[in-house]
Amino acid sequence: MMQLPLRYILTVSELTREIKDILENQFPDVWVEGEISNLRVPPSGHIYFTLKDDFSQIRAVLFKMQARTLRFIPEDGLHAICKGRVGLYEKRGDYQLILESIEPKGIGALQLAFLQLKERLEKEGLFDPARKKTIPMAPQKIGIVTSPTGAVIQDMLHILERRFENLQILIYPVRVQGEGASSEIAEAMNYFNQMREVEVIIIARGGGSLEDLWAFNEEGVARSIYRSKIPIISAVGHETDYTIADLVADLRAPTPSAAAELVIRDKREMKNSLHYLSGRLENETLQILQGYRTHLSYLVNIFKEPGKKIEEYYLRVDDLVNRLRLLSSWVLKGRGEKFLHLRQSLLHRNPIHRVNTLRNFIIETKRSLGQNAKYSIEIQRQRVRGLIGKLDSLSPLSILQRGYSITRKLPSLQILRDASHVRKGDNVEVKLFVGTLICDVKKRGELDDHRIKNIE
Repeated sequence: MMQLPLRYILTVSELTREIKDILENQFPDVWVEGEISNLRVPPSGHIYFTLKDDFSQIRAVLFKMQARTLRFIPEDGLHAICKGRVGLYEKRGDYQLILESIEPKGIGALQLAFLQLKERLEKEGLFDPARKKTIPMAPQKIGIVTSPTGAVIQDMLHILERRFENLQILIYPVRVQGEGASSEIAEAMNYFNQMREVEVIIIARGGGSLEDLWAFNEEGVARSIYRSKIPIISAVGHETDYTIADLVADLRAPTPSAAAELVIRDKREMKNSLHYLSGRLENETLQILQGYRTHLSYLVNIFKEPGKKIEEYYLRVDDLVNRLRLLSSWVLKGRGEKFLHLRQSLLHRNPIHRVNTLRNFIIETKRSLGQNAKYSIEIQRQRVRGLIGKLDSLSPLSILQRGYSITRKLPSLQILRDASHVRKGDNVEVKLFVGTLICDVKKRGELDDHRIKNIE
């Protein structure tokens, strides 16, 4: 760092440049462990994310050229170990990690790439058992995709020759590991599908580490197997080794030698099976022919003298006609008797008789109701007359007709029963049988003690 005099004023750019020099010189090559978050990949292909732990975080970038070398896809939440250098972006004054590589912690990069690709292809349906094709029972032309050198191809050819000689075998030589191996394997399967010269394809390789077998875990190989119209047997590695090619292929063989045994049955076994099936077919054919021969003999006996058979049919027809006549006569007789019985029942149940009976009942009921009504009306009339007589005798009008009157005090119209209820000068109304009188009280007569006592 340059020595600055007292009170030397730096510009922002100068200070930032000094800090950048210090950081880049102090941390030219560092390994940093943390959790990936806020990951984004813009159209440029660079990978930007934040590397963090429980207390701090730092921005990081992996440029496109370095990102191409990754076997797996970085994602949020992945705990990773990153190698790079510390840099400072001067325009924003932010320091960041400029990375060269990323490794997942706790699991190898290849293993993580395998799991990620396996999950993605499984979601797309590349492992679906329903789409897998059946391996031909006895293929005459077999295609093998493998390395032309080594023990694998020799063992397979030896087994195939021993089990079924004179097979047509087409070998497409490829590299089975290293850079460019996956593209050669995919190209081999595309070639066989275009030429259509084989009935089944075997992809074979001996055992090895995950890195050695990685060509068979590439997405390009998986999709070429998926697109193949020819059935494919995958025989990669040992029995415990599993690759993406094994999962997509129509059949997985634990080893290349096992694939050679699975693709074609032993010729001697097939001959024995064919001999056995031929014997069974011959026996079944003889039994069927014997059955037909027996049936034919039966038909010959039947039609040996057709004239007699026709006469028998004539007699049988006449017998059936006679039986039909008797049966028809018996049925018609029974139906006639049933008809007569129903006719008698209808006559007994003729509705005219019931209608006449109901008509007489209605007439009699009408006459009886008329008499009862007249009697009831007369009784009610006499009762009303009696009530009218009682009402007349109790009516105040009849009392007034005999010379009595009703006196009421004005203006309250209170009926007067006692002379003490009015005073001299009060107005009273006198109701007569005919008409009304309005009178002034001039004098009130005195009542004797005896009448007052009776009144009280």
